[in-house]
Amino acid sequence: MIVNITLPDKTMYDITIEQLNNIYFDTKVVVVTNPTVSGFHLDYLKNKLNAKQLSIVTIPDGEQYKNMSTIDMILDHCFEHRLDRKSLLVAFGGGVIGDMTGFAASIYQRGISFVQIPTTLLSQVDASVGGKTGINNKYGKNLIGAFHQPKAVYIDPSFLSTLPKREFGAGIAEIVKMAVTFNKEFFEWLEQNDLTKEENIKIAIKKSVETKADVVIKDEKENGIRAALNYGHTFGHVIENETNYDTYLHGEAVGIGMVMANALAVKLNLMSKDEEKRVKDLLEKYDIPISYKIKDVEDFYSHFFLDKKSLDNKIKFILPKSIGDCLITNEVNKATVIEVLKGFS
Repeated sequence: MIVNITLPDKTMYDITIEQLNNIYFDTKVVVVTNPTVSGFHLDYLKNKLNAKQLSIVTIPDGEQYKNMSTIDMILDHCFEHRLDRKSLLVAFGGGVIGDMTGFAASIYQRGISFVQIPTTLLSQVDASVGGKTGINNKYGKNLIGAFHQPKAVYIDPSFLSTLPKREFGAGIAEIVKMAVTFNKEFFEWLEQNDLTKEENIKIAIKKSVETKADVVIKDEKENGIRAALNYGHTFGHVIENETNYDTYLHGEAVGIGMVMANALAVKLNLMSKDEEKRVKDLLEKYDIPISYKIKDVEDFYSHFFLDKKSLDNKIKFILPKSIGDCLITNEVNKATVIEVLKGFS
């Protein structure tokens, strides 16, 4: 199955959802991966990937390594192997690998092509599609980066067979995010079906990718509707920063962030208590965390202003307006937000 993205500037690429076929690139190719993914799947990829010259750069595994030092490792490898502007990077791993590979590609010799071959559920349904790349620093998550669209995305669901349960749940959180913000029918389908079954997860991947592709086509640079895909992220990024990126997986932090956003939506009479419970129940079905103890409410609040979505000293919140719709607003007063945050302290 193929989903096509065609952007207003005529940039276009295909997202292929099926078992990986043989791929040939008439150029030098560098595969960027980590020890975990390479241990499970690198031999499989090498049998499918053909290039004029193929080399592998293995970077440390984990969100805490999503920084400029790791980018330097990738760039050094590119220079050492004399990649030119027609060369290509392949992101082979989860969202961290995809974000860093895309960013390295965007700045190497002012920009070369890259391809996404995502191996985690989170990256298959969300991170690999749309061209967001970047790294973290001490101020927050993804604050350094670029919009750099991939040349192609190859989603092979068979990679999920080796995925740990927590990683699988982290991906489910992003699927739930898509459904709550854009598709009530999809949410109801998720409530009724078990995503641990192979046929169901394939359907969920397809629906999620189609949703993400539609949003990216309408708003590539996140000037409007694409911001809705950050539902749960405004709160989740603060949680990740507070815990030094080593306590929660990204999708887990987003799951908690959705619960916090829903509490604020209920407070503002945008969402019913029943709908709030339905989202919690769906997250808990896959053991996704839904609670977090805030140590310092004022400090937590101040971290919102480091979010790249904040403008003119106003915090942008993405809040569900019932299930299947959402509100993007920067008009929520501090007292209301603080009151909701106190409920988590």
